[in-house]
Amino acid sequence: MSDISTTPPGKFQYRCEIPVRWGDQDAYGHVNNALYMRYLEEARVQLLADLGDTLSGSIAPVVINVGCTFLKPIVYPATIVVDCYIGEVGRSSFMVHYLLHTKDDPDTICSEGYSKVVWMDHSTGRSVPLPEPIRDKIN
Repeated sequence: MSDISTTPPGKFQYRCEIPVRWGDQDAYGHVNNALYMRYLEEARVQLLADLGDTLSGSIAPVVINVGCTFLKPIVYPATIVVDCYIGEVGRSSFMVHYLLHTKDDPDTICSEGYSKVVWMDHSTGRSVPLPEPIRDKIN
């Protein structure tokens, strides 16, 4: 296990809890790796809503990359806790770093993830500066 739990990957911003469903497990009896992308997505959508973004309109955030490192299997029943950290703020983007653990074992990181979120003008297909209210909340 990495020392990420003692060195957070950025500024703590948001916590999301997601119950594991029976169908989230695969033939090996643990949460399927592909589902982690859904967990990161759910946490990111909740984070953006908490920051005040409506995720609609012609100017809205998009994800341009995402990744996940699996450290410990998660099995049903469990509640996953996703802690979201903001790092590497740029002109039109920021990184979201995720630490996943289960509610009953908060000291054991099960997965680490990241995504880069960029604000886009969907009518032009070009990036735009982060909205000031968003920038103010993440700095």
